[in-house]
Amino acid sequence: MRDSIRRRVPVVGALGYIEHVRTLPASFTATLTVEPDNRYFRHAIAVVANGKKVGYIAPEIAPNVYEAVKAAGEAWTCPARRGSRSDHETSGVELLLDLSALPLPADA
Repeated sequence: MRDSIRRRVPVVGALGYIEHVRTLPASFTATLTVEPDNRYFRHAIAVVANGKKVGYIAPEIAPNVYEAVKAAGEAWTCPARRGSRSDHETSGVELLLDLSALPLPADA
């Protein structure tokens, strides 16, 4: 996965958690946790901010980072930020993660 992509990983489903998303500052720390028993997506990685779920890593990216997040232990933290107006207008993305520090295998 290219470094430029790893610095702008979209969080999906944030609209389902919009009340909490709206309370987040422009930049914050997110905690990632795998959900191996998620019945909708076997590579589900929940994104938590200030103790509350705010969405999931986008399904097109999650399979590439699932094992690395799982290997990082119970929870892995990373920088996160609110998306820009253009992020929201073009894709509906409310939040973005920076996964550049997550150790990934060379082929991921």
